[in-house]
Amino acid sequence: MLALLLPVGAGLAYLIRFGAPPQYIAINAAATGVAAIWIILGHAPSGSRARRVLIAALLALCFVPLLTGPAINGIARWMPLGAVTLHTGALLFPAIAVLAAQDRDYASPMLLTALFAALLQPDAAFGFSVVFAAIALHDQSRDWRHGLVVIVGFVAALIMAIGGELPPEPFVERVFADTLTSTPLIGASLLVALGGGLMGMLFCAPFEARARYALAGSLFGFGMMSIMSHYPTAVSYTHLRAHETVLDL
Repeated sequence: MLALLLPVGAGLAYLIRFGAPPQYIAINAAATGVAAIWIILGHAPSGSRARRVLIAALLALCFVPLLTGPAINGIARWMPLGAVTLHTGALLFPAIAVLAAQDRDYASPMLLTALFAALLQPDAAFGFSVVFAAIALHDQSRDWRHGLVVIVGFVAALIMAIGGELPPEPFVERVFADTLTSTPLIGASLLVALGGGLMGMLFCAPFEARARYALAGSLFGFGMMSIMSHYPTAVSYTHLRAHETVLDL
């Protein structure tokens, strides 16, 4: 719970401090509440067959934006849910990474399927999230198949980075770059909060080591791309595009 609340709380403080639109703050707070309830009450299936069915469903959902939109400049990364649209990679892949890490036989094909969805969207943050999850799994298992996913994924993510960048949105992209330039102390505090959340997931999440490392690796990929390019920042996940509210959980 602390690993979630530390970066999200810092993000909410940032939105309030810099005068973000009220709906940004409200949606982030509501999403945090939903996530906290899931942490307390939710649980994944215990059987391997049920877990594989769940992973298959999550992987299938990764392709939904290609069928439903919305699309911006030919890029479709968001899954509609009424008036709100959800960023597919950030919503689904951390759970996929954890579940795949617990499936020693089919983890690599699962990661490759997620990578293919990211390539079609295209979404470099999603792609690098897959890469770092695969790096974490290779570090834990020394399985050559995870190494192959790393190599293929790195090349694919570079392709996505070249062709999938959108203009930055205020309060969403370039948060670290802008705050470190204008208010270095606040920018550094946001980085520390994000790093603290990652460390909490890496060392304290109630999973075996493979799953903890895969989870932290996936979130590190999203965070790294938010620092390096125009991708949603992990401490500030609500944004508006084309007059639609877009929520990245």
